[in-house]
Amino acid sequence: QVQLVESGGGLVQAGGSLRLSCAASGRTFSIYAMGWFRQAPGKEREFVSAMRWGGANIYYSDSVKGRFTISRDNAKNTVYLQMNSLKPDDTAVYYCAARIGMAVSTIRNDYDYWGQGTQVTVSS
Repeated sequence: QVQLVESGGGLVQAGGSLRLSCAASGRTFSIYAMGWFRQAPGKEREFVSAMRWGGANIYYSDSVKGRFTISRDNAKNTVYLQMNSLKPDDTAVYYCAARIGMAVSTIRNDYDYWGQGTQVTVSS
């Protein structure tokens, strides 16, 4: 089993920044990829960013490319999502997810473990 705990959400004005953290514990050696997804009210959960657990093969959705950066701290088993130039449309619950499979994926159903989510609200 893998446990994921997100933190770092909050309320920020448009144009501001936040950094989300996702701490992994348990059988972390089995993780192949980590992803960030988000779900706005009334909408489906959508892909934001993903990377190989080792740090390569990084992907972003078109809506966040150039504004968000995914990274990880090996020593802390933690993945980060640095979010800059935030817009009201970025308002959502953000989830991190871990995939045990053998490829990085942008597809929600490919991920095996999920965190509880952290709320990000961007005011205009």
